[in-house]
Amino acid sequence: MYASNWNTFGAFGGIATQALKQMDRSRQARGKLLERAGYGPQQTPSTVILEQPGLGLRRYQDAPSGGPAVLLVPAPIKRAYIWDLAPDISVVQRWSERGYRVYLAEWLPMPDGDPDVGLDDYGDRLLSTCQRAIEQDSGQDRLTIVGHSLGGILAAIYSCMHPERVTATILLESPLHFEQASCCFSPLVNATPHARGIAEAFRHVPGVYLNMMSAMAEPQAFQWERIADRWLSLLDPMALATHMRVERWTHDEFPLPGRLFTEIVESLYRNDQFMQGKLDIGGRTIGPRDLRAPLISVVDFRSKVIPPQAVLPFHDATSSERKQVIEYRGDVGVNLQHVGVLVGRSAHAAIWPAIFGWLGAPAPGAALAPVAD
Repeated sequence: MYASNWNTFGAFGGIATQALKQMDRSRQARGKLLERAGYGPQQTPSTVILEQPGLGLRRYQDAPSGGPAVLLVPAPIKRAYIWDLAPDISVVQRWSERGYRVYLAEWLPMPDGDPDVGLDDYGDRLLSTCQRAIEQDSGQDRLTIVGHSLGGILAAIYSCMHPERVTATILLESPLHFEQASCCFSPLVNATPHARGIAEAFRHVPGVYLNMMSAMAEPQAFQWERIADRWLSLLDPMALATHMRVERWTHDEFPLPGRLFTEIVESLYRNDQFMQGKLDIGGRTIGPRDLRAPLISVVDFRSKVIPPQAVLPFHDATSSERKQVIEYRGDVGVNLQHVGVLVGRSAHAAIWPAIFGWLGAPAPGAALAPVAD
């Protein structure tokens, strides 16, 4: 079943591409309808201090002078505002309240003529560009880097490549070990030929295609749990508002460059090269032993999308002398439990204070919020 569905799209070439692009446009239109209904993001004021093909870098305007720099790294599939969805559930604001200068890497669609960018570009070249812009803006040559999901893979790659620039690494439900027995995408990947064929058919792999493959691989997380969460949110206006804002965000996707898609599927999901210490980034081979910065890994032990087996072996194998695993136990009103650590009320009440408590106080004189026990 997986193979036939995967190959159907590639077989029709341009027809499939146009059909999926139309589906993308339809999803984006539904997202705009939700926004007009009042479910758009309520973002913190910011300034774009860097913009180039595929990347923008935002600095948040209430950044305290002299506070340590933190770079937030989203997954390169949907828009970055999930980190700043509304004031009471804004990861951006939690960091700012703790006295940090907050920067957000904002992945943008690559130009149609430039699909030849991969993990080396996203995990090293583009994040290094962010680091240089942050140093020029703040005067700081080191930063804390925080990544979620596939963004956590990119943050981990950067930390391995540039340990001298990283104060701490925080990985939020980030898949770094692709164990065949526990990875929900393994049956899909194992039943298909090399991903290069899909990338060549589409050049830029449409976001709706990635959504369809995710729903096929794990329908419970990407379909049934979302329906259940909406029903559970109906009697709680705040939970329902968050659920609907996340729903709007899920319609705000953009395509993956072909080479990046191929390397995620082949180098990571199929061959587990990062965990095996065999991931080639710009001619340098890296693995968990190259990650030496203090490390926090946030894990949802209930998750089938990013199960603990996808996180803990890599966490344990790093060279970090100081590291901590923090458990996320879920929320009502988050739509997708996988983004709950970013937008869930219990995450903002417990997970983020625990992270800040573990990191310790930032710059002297910062106005700190109380740290939960």
